[in-house]
Amino acid sequence: MNDNTIPVTVLSGYLGAGKTTVLNHLLHNQQGMRIALIVNDMSEINVDANLIKRNDSFSRTEEQLVEMTNGCICCTLREDLIQEVRNLALKGRFDYILIESSGISEPIPVAQTFTYVDEELDINLGTFCHLDCMVTVVDAHRFWHDFSSGESLVDRKQGIDETDAREVVDLLIDQIEFCDVLLLNKCDLVAAEDLAQLEKILQKLQPEAQIIRTTHGRVDARELLNTNRFDFEKASMSAGWLRELQLAKHTPETEEYGIGSFVYRRTLPFHPERLAQWLENWPAEIVRAKGMMWLATRNDQAILFSQAGSSIQIGISGYWVASFPEEEQAAIFSEEPEWAATLDPVWGDRINEVVFIGIDMDQSTLAKTLDDCLLTPEEMALDWASFPDPLPVVEDWDFDEDEEDEEDMAQ
Repeated sequence: MNDNTIPVTVLSGYLGAGKTTVLNHLLHNQQGMRIALIVNDMSEINVDANLIKRNDSFSRTEEQLVEMTNGCICCTLREDLIQEVRNLALKGRFDYILIESSGISEPIPVAQTFTYVDEELDINLGTFCHLDCMVTVVDAHRFWHDFSSGESLVDRKQGIDETDAREVVDLLIDQIEFCDVLLLNKCDLVAAEDLAQLEKILQKLQPEAQIIRTTHGRVDARELLNTNRFDFEKASMSAGWLRELQLAKHTPETEEYGIGSFVYRRTLPFHPERLAQWLENWPAEIVRAKGMMWLATRNDQAILFSQAGSSIQIGISGYWVASFPEEEQAAIFSEEPEWAATLDPVWGDRINEVVFIGIDMDQSTLAKTLDDCLLTPEEMALDWASFPDPLPVVEDWDFDEDEEDEEDMAQ
């Protein structure tokens, strides 16, 4: 990192979490720095920017406010963001850049904007600035309401357009699992015990981030500015479910407030029909689950499984190495002999490996019901292709447990 580049802090967080309040607080406590602000709002009128303009600490001689409207900086306005950041940096009069992303923005694409050269624009933001801190603001008061709503952005008329069918809960999880600091805001509106439980859940979902409780967005500016916290590779691997999978052996334990986690690992394939029935009766105590699945009827495909709240997604991650020609397998395993030594002699790298994070989970019962979805010894000897498979044959499947669509299930 070039010490002469301008540090950047990005504020993410769902609509109404309090990002603008945090931004206004930072303006009151900017420690003498000359700050440039970029405020992104999906609507034609940038309400957040207007609020900042009315802030008596906003100095038009020391600060500059850039409004970005009618789009989201993680996608439709990404090129505009690159150009605006470069223009601010070239002015040579700012010590810091603060970016408030829209409430429906995903943090990873925004972070990527600062980490590689945009070939179309021929701009490398790394020559002008560097990401210092990725911050996610969480509304402690409405978190569980939004998390369990089962609504999409289209349902709430909050999407980028009428085709933006992202689940609210998936957006919340994306924002939580990729950050350096979690600001748990509006803590004064939540009972102490409920707040403590929510904080523990957030620690499970994102164990690497510093969690700071705030009221009315009041936070020490030193926690968010000039922190040197951000590292893209570390942030990409910091989600709680990834940490669990990386543990050689996980000893499950129930933590305070009943919050716990465990990894379900089995080297037998799932029967797709029984698994579909299990998914339709998703245990309410599971908050987050993610990992790889092995389906008997799709023996070559590695299935990526992801759940958050009522949103369940299944997609094709790729292909098991064991399905490759022997020459390709040998080449891959020769590069990773330690991994090769752990593989099943018959089925290779095929495995069911899913992390579960939840509250008051009965691990033994959950594991038993999942085991009942695996092929029996008798079924292992049959033609797996003959098994009924009600799971849709699509690359990315959204399985909404609140909506039973038998026609889709039959496809």
